[in-house]
Amino acid sequence: MNTHQPPYRPSHWPAADVDQITRLRALAAGVTGAVVTERLIDAEFATVWALLSDFEGSFGLIEPDMRHVRVAVGDGEHIELQARSRAGFRARLVGTHRPGWLWVQSRFLLIGVAAVAQPRGGTRVALTGGVRVPGRAALVPIGVRRAARGALDRLQRQLGTG
Repeated sequence: MNTHQPPYRPSHWPAADVDQITRLRALAAGVTGAVVTERLIDAEFATVWALLSDFEGSFGLIEPDMRHVRVAVGDGEHIELQARSRAGFRARLVGTHRPGWLWVQSRFLLIGVAAVAQPRGGTRVALTGGVRVPGRAALVPIGVRRAARGALDRLQRQLGTG
């Protein structure tokens, strides 16, 4: 009986690379009530992502409930946003921001955005988010799809493609 074990070689282990939209779908699958809405936008990735990442400018035009957003911390991929809604509610959204990826949450809100350049042109954009149920990985499912479709419509209008 051979009791010799081969040495641990992590480089021989399978690796799975997923794009940002697949990652968003996977995270949203773990949040009750989360819905991912996707659309192919007829614009280059850099242009689309510049609008989606302009938190203190165009982001509030795309997500109209975010009346005022200020970047409180932007340190590498770590981001903290101070947001105020149209109704005057305030939120401190904390999470990760990198090219093609935004996942931020507060006690009562979750926002997930992913974007991927498409090989035949354009950019696929996916959104999820909504009002969180405090203390649970859950969103209030009312109006989530409609809000995401509206945000994608506004993104297209900002880009002049819709």
